[in-house]
Amino acid sequence: MPAVPATAARAAATELRHRIMNNHGTIGSPSAALTAQPDDGAPFAFTVAYIGIGANLGDARGNVADALERLQRLPGCTLMAASGLYRTAPIDSSGDDYINAVARIATTLGAEALLQALHGIEQAHGRERPYRNAPRTLDLDLLLYGDQQIASATLTVPHPRMTERAFVLVPLLELAPAIHIPGKGAAQQYAASVADQGISPII
Repeated sequence: MPAVPATAARAAATELRHRIMNNHGTIGSPSAALTAQPDDGAPFAFTVAYIGIGANLGDARGNVADALERLQRLPGCTLMAASGLYRTAPIDSSGDDYINAVARIATTLGAEALLQALHGIEQAHGRERPYRNAPRTLDLDLLLYGDQQIASATLTVPHPRMTERAFVLVPLLELAPAIHIPGKGAAQQYAASVADQGISPII
């Protein structure tokens, strides 16, 4: 499916955020996350997963907004919450600043199937992987999949570098301040170690 125009993506994502806000609460600054009750709109038997979203090529903000809309429409998935947007400097890379967010979904997909679905959304935005940490139109990382620890040829969960990146921890802790990372403990304990990384909320 081709990527939708950036203006349409932003409008769709804004409408989506407002719809969730009207059903489940209010939003203002990025610290006021979009939240839904754990069972509202979720499939009967599901796994809660957290998805890291980032982009720094093209209309990065529009690409992140479109990713949220596509997650909402993804078969077998329900978008439960989305953090605010954050601007971050590239780490171990080059190019423009990134726009980042974290989404919480409920999914009936297995972890590998979910990963492939995320790759499909990336490819719809023309994602290429010419080299490690290359600038990207859209990057979707499966950060957490329930309480599972997975180490396969194609997938590692929890994401192996999530405790080292402010662009993951800050929006994740916005959504779930008390969340524990399987095998690593409370996410909050890693916040001090990334405090020197440049990150700022987009109001």
